[in-house]
Amino acid sequence: MSERLPMRVHVIVEGRVQGVGFRAFVVDQANRFGVKGWVRNRWNGTVEVVAEGEHENLEKLIAVLREGPRVSFVENLNLEWQAATGEFHQFSMRSSL
Repeated sequence: MSERLPMRVHVIVEGRVQGVGFRAFVVDQANRFGVKGWVRNRWNGTVEVVAEGEHENLEKLIAVLREGPRVSFVENLNLEWQAATGEFHQFSMRSSL
């Protein structure tokens, strides 16, 4: 797999990740790494992230997702790697599901 080819990762973040600024944290970090996509809260208390970019930058994003902002507590990440679609022009916060 080439490090330069765009990839997509779908992540479900479990733990104390709602009501702690987690989505804003993800937007900031995604922009820091030049990753495009979105983040949203889900009905069951998890946070969902869909991100596209270079594999190396997605790995950096995943690493910070494991930590989260200071007041959060990340218990688990469920990752699914997919082919990039190129549909995103920025990284945004979506309405809760």
